[in-house]
Amino acid sequence: MKKQVLTAALFGILATPALAVEVTGNAGVVSEYVFRGIPSSDGSAAAQGGLDVAWDSGFYLGTWGSRVDFAGSDGIEIDLYGGWGGSYEDFSYGIGATLYTYTDDADEDYTEINLSAGWKWFTIDYAIGEYEALGGPDVDYDHFSITAEYEGLYAKYGSNGDDLWMGVDSDYYELGYGGTASVGDEDLFDYSISFVASDKGLLVGSMSENRLIFGITKGFNILN
Repeated sequence: MKKQVLTAALFGILATPALAVEVTGNAGVVSEYVFRGIPSSDGSAAAQGGLDVAWDSGFYLGTWGSRVDFAGSDGIEIDLYGGWGGSYEDFSYGIGATLYTYTDDADEDYTEINLSAGWKWFTIDYAIGEYEALGGPDVDYDHFSITAEYEGLYAKYGSNGDDLWMGVDSDYYELGYGGTASVGDEDLFDYSISFVASDKGLLVGSMSENRLIFGITKGFNILN
């Protein structure tokens, strides 16, 4: 059902009348890939990159990828997403859909409906998803996070739905900072540093609950 909703949403975006469009890309590397508190590159660095298309109406489409390694099950995560977002004075809002896929059977597919709402420095995100569990029935889940951000510094609390994690604790916390390295008027690359603390339910084996992560990313314009 959620795949049908995702397909309908993407076709709706593609059917949007021709408007001013911007196409951008990005490429970079992180010292470790952690997604929603879940270590996803087995403690090692991961190359990442993406491509985004945005219309001035607020609609967008994109794809993003990263190397993943789930305790020996390695491959490439490839995400496809689309949606619409806007703002009014100090408020922001958005609705979209995401499909998470993996090469080499590193993991099974996830499909999500994504909702967001924000005010000034605060953003709330909520996702309703379905996980295609290997050898079993599909699992419905949800994810919630609230983020406070100000001038590059951010703090986040997130919670993954217990349905996906068999009732175990699945909360995580992030604190980080991001900025742009420049020489004169020329921007060189974006950088980030973050500290992530995860509940044990999100870890495998004897993994540490706390992680310090560094990243650099270079964005570039393709069409604007």
